[in-house]
Amino acid sequence: MKVTLYPEKCIACGLCQTISNVFDYDDDGIVLFAEAPQEATIEVNDQADTLLAAKSCPTKAISID
Repeated sequence: MKVTLYPEKCIACGLCQTISNVFDYDDDGIVLFAEAPQEATIEVNDQADTLLAAKSCPTKAISID
């Protein structure tokens, strides 16, 4: 599945990183990908925790296609 981040929407609440290890944060607490911090979109295997993290984001800063 394709996962896209919208850092401008992120409020640094921390939910995504506590739910899925796909996500990490920059020095300001804004979401990025743990394995590819410079990328806005990556492909990941279907992982229930990644899907849950995206659905849990209060500002919809993560989308799954």
